[in-house]
Amino acid sequence: MMPISRRGFMATVAVASISYAPVVQAVNALPDARFVGFAETVNDFAIKSGQLALTKSSNELVRGYATRTVAEYPKAVQSLTRNRSEAGVSMAPDEDVRKIADDAMNRLNSAQGAEFDKAYADAQVRLQTAAVAQFGAYSENGGSGPLRRYAQEVLPPSREFLEYAKRMAGSL
Repeated sequence: MMPISRRGFMATVAVASISYAPVVQAVNALPDARFVGFAETVNDFAIKSGQLALTKSSNELVRGYATRTVAEYPKAVQSLTRNRSEAGVSMAPDEDVRKIADDAMNRLNSAQGAEFDKAYADAQVRLQTAAVAQFGAYSENGGSGPLRRYAQEVLPPSREFLEYAKRMAGSL
């Protein structure tokens, strides 16, 4: 086995970090109505982009991820609807996540083949990173008990989706 120099190793780690590891930032919990808008956008994007991936991709990892999101995210939609109703909270759009989702869907709609697969994986990493951060923040500091329960419920699967998305992105 050939030894790796410290400089070569550090350069490899630095490049890998730039490519797929998000910068960890402290995130404040959104106000209740914006949290609902955030969660709705994440759920809608996961389902719609997953359905699109099932029609456009032949990559096994992409199709596996998409199949799982299309199967599991409707449960999150139902839970959000139930908890939002219990909390009596209206929905206010979260423009930051909406822009990320809209831009990603525009790119996905126009991409084909390997370009689609890469764009899909990158979009999933970006959105799941935001979801894990916000669901974590809201589960600890959110204003509404029922919506905190929702965040606590969806945080573990969101973490799993993020790890899967990172593996998928790293293999494309």
